[in-house]
Formats: sequence, C-alpha cells, structure tokens
Amino acid sequence: MSSFDHPTHMFLFKMKNGKNKLAYGETPEDALEILRWRLTEEEMAQIIPDDYVKFHPRQLQKYIDNLG
Repeated sequence: MSSFDHPTHMFLFKMKNGKNKLAYGETPEDALEILRWRLTEEEMAQIIPDDYVKFHPRQLQKYIDNLG
C-alpha cells in the first residue's frame, strides 16, 4: 500500500482563544481524532471543530503565520 492510497491533508482549526491548531488526516474528523491523542481535554475544548481550512501539506508555508 502506498501513501497515495490515503491522501493526507492539513487542517488548520480555529480556536476559541483566537489562535489556530494545525492537524493532519484524511478528513477533518480524522484530524481531530489525531489531535485528541496529543492534546488535553482543556486544549481540545478550545478547538472549533467545524471552523477550519483544509490544504495540501505543500501549502504549509502559506499558513505558518497563523499557528499559535
């Protein structure tokens, strides 16, 4: 199985504190699940799950200034 079988995208989720959280996955739900492994419940509560930008990993430079 190659990496082309399951394309991975980057998702920049808006947070209630005005910052953004970067995640990756096949879908926004997948990306949020991966974040759940890394973040505390308090950190996850800051993420607005339906307010995100989806982009290809090659475009990361375009969004790097939005990370918090």
